[in-house]
Amino acid sequence: VDACTAIVTKACTTVLGVFVTGCPDDQADAVKAAVAGDVPVWTVPAVEFSDASGAQAAAAVFDEHVPADEVLAALEAPFAAPVTPYAFQYSLLGKAKADKKTIVLPEGEEDRIIKAADYLLERDIVNLIIVGDKDAILARGKELGLNSLEKASFQAMDDEEVLAPMVAKLCELRAKKGMTEEQARKTLTDASYFGTMLVVLGKADGLVSGSINSTANTVRPALQVIKTKPGQSLVSGAFLMCFKDHVAVFADCAINLNPNAEQLADIAIQSAETAKAFGIDPKVGMLSYSTLGSGKGPDVDLVEEATAIVKEKAPDLAVVGSIQFDAAWSPTVAATKAKGNDVAGHVNVFVFPNLCAGNIGYKAVQRSSGAIAVGPVLQGLNRPVNDLSRGALVQDIINTVALTAIEAQ
Repeated sequence: VDACTAIVTKACTTVLGVFVTGCPDDQADAVKAAVAGDVPVWTVPAVEFSDASGAQAAAAVFDEHVPADEVLAALEAPFAAPVTPYAFQYSLLGKAKADKKTIVLPEGEEDRIIKAADYLLERDIVNLIIVGDKDAILARGKELGLNSLEKASFQAMDDEEVLAPMVAKLCELRAKKGMTEEQARKTLTDASYFGTMLVVLGKADGLVSGSINSTANTVRPALQVIKTKPGQSLVSGAFLMCFKDHVAVFADCAINLNPNAEQLADIAIQSAETAKAFGIDPKVGMLSYSTLGSGKGPDVDLVEEATAIVKEKAPDLAVVGSIQFDAAWSPTVAATKAKGNDVAGHVNVFVFPNLCAGNIGYKAVQRSSGAIAVGPVLQGLNRPVNDLSRGALVQDIINTVALTAIEAQ
C-alpha cells in the first residue's frame, strides 16, 4: 500500500484515502497500523460470487466495512491540485474565453497561424483580426480542412480606410523622429508594424507575431509606438515553463543582453507580476553561480545588489539571491546550501543574470526535461504584444494567443 501511495503521489496526485480489498477481518488492524501517513485506510474482506446475484451481497459487505460518512469526509479534505502542463494550457483557454478580447495576427497567410486561428475560433476563445488576403486565407483553410475561419475579421494592408488614419497616427507618434507620410506608408508595409498600429488605434487588444519574422520585427514596433507602461524602465521576455507537476517562470530569456542591477531587479518584479497574472504565487530566485555568499566575484555582486533592490522596491515579495539553480529548485539541495531559507528549494520564478544564461537555460531545460515552454511573454509594455519562435508549433501559437488575451483583460 505504501508503494502504491508513493507512486500515485509522485504522479502529482493527492491521496485522500486507501481501500484495501481482499483483506481478512483478522488482519485489518495490522494493515491499518502498518500503512504510513495520516490518510484513512478502509479494509474490505474478499467476497466470492460467480453471477450477478452475488453482487448485492458484495456491496453489503463493502457498506459494512466502509462507512459512507468517513469516505465523504475524506473527500472534503483540502488539497493542492497539481498544475500540470495540460491543466495549465486548459486554464489558459478557459480564462481567455471568460472575457473575450480581440487579438491581431499579422502573419495571417502562414499555415500554422491559419490552423491556430481556426482552433481558437471554433472554440470561441478570442476574437481575431487576421492580416492578409481574406480570399487566399479562406481558400487555404479549406485546403487544410478547416471550417471556422469565417468567424475572423480580416484586414487587408492596402485598405485605405484603415491605412489613412494609421499613417496620420504614426506620423504623430514619431513626429520627434521627423517621420513623413511617405515614410509612414513605407513603414506600414511591414505586417508586424501594421498589426501593432491596429492595437494602437484600439481596433485590437493585443498582438501575436513572430512565426515567420524575428523577435526584433515584433518588438521594435511595440517599443516605438506602444512603449512601456508608466513606471517601467524596460521590456523583458519571460517563458512560462510547464513541468509535469507545476508551472514556473524563467526570465529574461529574450530581450536584455546584460542587464545592470537596477534592470535585473525590474525584470524580477515584472516576472513576479507575470506569475501572479497566471495564478502562480511567486517565489523569486536571483540566479548566480553562488548561493548566499558561497562564491565571490563581480557577477555575484551584481546579482546580490539586484536582490537588495527587489527587496526595497517590493518588500512583500518572496525572493532569495544570489542562489544557484539547484538550491533554488530542489528542497533537498536547499537544505544543505541554503539552510533556514524559506524561499530556497521552492523557487518558481527564476531570474537569470543575463540573456546568454537565460536563453541557454530555458532551452536546455525545455529539451532535456520535456517541459512545455509558453512564450516569450513580453513584460513591461503598455499593451500586450507577444513574440513567437519561428519554430513555434500550432499549439504554441494557440497558447500564446490565449495568454495575450489574458494579459489584455
